[in-house]
Amino acid sequence: MTQAISRETLALSLTAMRSPEVLASKGFTLKDSQADEPIGNELLLQPGELGQMFVRLENVANRPIRWKLHIEGDFPSDWCGWHQTDFADIPPHQKMETEIDFLVPADFFENQSTLHPQHPRLQLNYQSQVYLYIEEGSEQRLIQYRIFHLSVRPSSSYLNYLPTLYREVDFVGRFVSILEQAFDPAVQTLDTLWAYLDPITAPRTLLPFLAYWVGWEIDSSCDLERQRLLIRNAIALYRWHGTRYGLRLYIHLYTGLPLEQINIREVFDLGFVMGPTRIGEDSMLGGGCPYHFVVELHVQQSEAINEGLVRKIIERQKPAFCAYDLDIHYFENRL
Repeated sequence: MTQAISRETLALSLTAMRSPEVLASKGFTLKDSQADEPIGNELLLQPGELGQMFVRLENVANRPIRWKLHIEGDFPSDWCGWHQTDFADIPPHQKMETEIDFLVPADFFENQSTLHPQHPRLQLNYQSQVYLYIEEGSEQRLIQYRIFHLSVRPSSSYLNYLPTLYREVDFVGRFVSILEQAFDPAVQTLDTLWAYLDPITAPRTLLPFLAYWVGWEIDSSCDLERQRLLIRNAIALYRWHGTRYGLRLYIHLYTGLPLEQINIREVFDLGFVMGPTRIGEDSMLGGGCPYHFVVELHVQQSEAINEGLVRKIIERQKPAFCAYDLDIHYFENRL
């Protein structure tokens, strides 16, 4: 919508960059409801989104003119981004275009401070005045002013699914916005449901449920990141329980050591052997302990390994009839 005034020395026109559709259909309201008065020039504002009023000035005089615009109204002053302190020049018979920016806080409808005891009803329509001053010598003179209105409405994607006839009705738009705000959290949750079921991305408060889901007992001695990894790999640990691969994976997840720094080797169970043999490769002197294995950890000097925790892990994962030794080898990291 455009609003223009008489051409004296400066011609001023205002155009709302986004006019509300709610004004296109007049008189479609519920019985006994209070309808909004029709407004000639109105700018639609949605919380958190920039709204602009397009301004055009035309100098119809034969001399340059110094001008200044002043904006005021019953809306909060921090909504308006126009703050002109000095006069500007416009040459004769020239046009100038600019924008007046308005920004409503994103939490406008959620912030209860917008309601005042004197006005318990939330104000959605505001009036604004644009004053045009010119400078003549050392004095400034008001030559024109215009009024436009600001309509604050919630942004709604549900309106896109309605016929045009209903999109043009203010009451329908507000009613649909109520439904959208009520159901939108549930819709967003369904769209990201996978993230709630993945222990890596799930909220912390949901981890006990996910652990119970896979029969995993949360260890309070582990940090949050370690607990997420253990819960996510619980099924794999169950599947490989009692095997070399399962024990390496368990130690890797618990300690954070790379798999290549974890080695598990079995000790020969053959003692003295008659015939061709190689000591230390396929036989040993003195006999060995059956079902015996050795866990070797290669750790950097700067890292600390809780030996008691590692032994607890091995006892939990190994078969009951097996014996083991734990060797921790520290080395220096040389770049």
